[in-house]
Amino acid sequence: MQPVVISCGEPAGIGPEIAVAAWQALKSEIPLLWIGDPRHLPQGTAFHAATDPADIHPFKLTVLARDFGAVAVAGKPDPVHAQGVIAAIADGVALVQSGAARALCTAPIHKAALIDGADFAYPGHTEYLAALAGTDQVVMMLACEALRVVPATIHIPLAQVPSKLTASLLTDTLLITHAGLRRDFGIAKPRIAVAGLNPHAGEDGKMGHEEIEMITPVLDALRAQGMNIVGPLSADTMFHEAARTNYDVAICMYHDQALIPIKTLDFSGGVNVTLGLPFIRTSPDHGTAFNIAGQGIADATSMIAAIRMAAQMADARNG
Repeated sequence: MQPVVISCGEPAGIGPEIAVAAWQALKSEIPLLWIGDPRHLPQGTAFHAATDPADIHPFKLTVLARDFGAVAVAGKPDPVHAQGVIAAIADGVALVQSGAARALCTAPIHKAALIDGADFAYPGHTEYLAALAGTDQVVMMLACEALRVVPATIHIPLAQVPSKLTASLLTDTLLITHAGLRRDFGIAKPRIAVAGLNPHAGEDGKMGHEEIEMITPVLDALRAQGMNIVGPLSADTMFHEAARTNYDVAICMYHDQALIPIKTLDFSGGVNVTLGLPFIRTSPDHGTAFNIAGQGIADATSMIAAIRMAAQMADARNG
């Protein structure tokens, strides 16, 4: 069985320690391969330096060792590590694309250090992975056991959402999500719920016209193609327990509309999934947590969930 490969992420953050904690939790369940500088792993970590990704050690964390040029100081990102962090991501993608690994799980990065140290030209992981894959049509999904959500617009000011939320963007988001649920989650006929942009989904135009003029026509066109879509719905009634039983994924119009409900339901166990890539990528749904790095108190729940989900997606895709 090919391993799930873990890219190291920011060495001064909690990435290395949650990777080790995840390996300890999953070593009898899922083979894991970590790419990074072994000097950045928690002190005392038993690791096996491999040159072949198939050489997974049964009792030690298997590492594809890279020299990042300097040791890491917990909580203090160093731009000198930037090129190594970027290369670890690219190496992980290459392993998955070649079939040497089954999926990629990325530890959190610190974009400022990557920009300062390597002129990193991408807003984040997702855009860099899309560039490596040669595509610009990807979707960010956040998932936990209780809920899957997809924001149609992501890291932009709220004031820009109405202009950025186009029929083309919404259509692509829905199509990519639908295909991803079928291919990577084994859901033959995905049920998709779509939120409105405005309160009460615009209330028949009294609180906005985006639902009437753009969102509803897009949904009608895709329903005509056979997709199971409901909406646009009032977002304030979509996320209670009974409502969540009626859909497999909720499409939201902006970042907080999607992330507030999932972080409320499962703050520690959420997983970031990139749909639309030719390979499987997941990530824990949190950042580098510099304030607690190196203290041995980081919660690896989201990393463990991300690795498990990556393996399950690989099984669905290859089954």
